Amino acid sequence: MTSPVTQSLERIPDQLGYLVINEDGAVMASSGELENDEKTAEVVMKMVQMASRVQLTPERNEPFKRLSVVFDTNMYVVTIANHKVYVCKRKYNPSEPMSV
Repeated sequence: MTSPVTQSLERIPDQLGYLVINEDGAVMASSGELENDEKTAEVVMKMVQMASRVQLTPERNEPFKRLSVVFDTNMYVVTIANHKVYVCKRKYNPSEPMSV
């Protein structure tokens, strides 16, 4: 049985797979190339924990909203909501560089 959240993740364009991770780091849902990928979940959770500690300005301590990790051919987009970490692996299609 799929939930509305996982149905939304499955409809993301160029999506290659997704993970839904709880606060303890356990994979709650997964699909595609990230199906049951505990190692990626562990690495992402370490990155989220590190990013959560970064304070860019001394006067405002805002939590990050989205974390993107971009490689040559794919990217991971990480979002935190409702005490869960959502990871979507997508094809990376950079736009052509502008020549001046």
